[in-house]
Amino acid sequence: QVQLVESGGGLVQAGGSLRLSCAASGSIFIINVMGWYRQAPGKQRELVAAITSGGSTNYADSVKGRFTISRDTRKNTVYLQMNSLTPEDTAIYYCNADLIGTTYYRNSYWGQGTQVTVSS
Repeated sequence: QVQLVESGGGLVQAGGSLRLSCAASGSIFIINVMGWYRQAPGKQRELVAAITSGGSTNYADSVKGRFTISRDTRKNTVYLQMNSLTPEDTAIYYCNADLIGTTYYRNSYWGQGTQVTVSS
């Protein structure tokens, strides 16, 4: 069993900042990629940012220059620093981990989601 626990969401004014955290725990052998996705009301879930075990990152065009993803591999934790937030960033943010478990099967896991609301 693998669990992803997110924290750090909340309500912030436009131009403000938030930092999301996601800790993975359980029967983990190695985590390949950790990432953040978001889903706004009436929209599809989209990739926000991802980071590999080697530290390579990928960002959605809409957040480049404003968001920074980082990872503590020893703690199996990923962070998303979000700056210069706009109301368009309002969504539920989900953590995702692409990993190999202790049974050596590869699978993808999701967190429960954390709400980010940016007021204008």
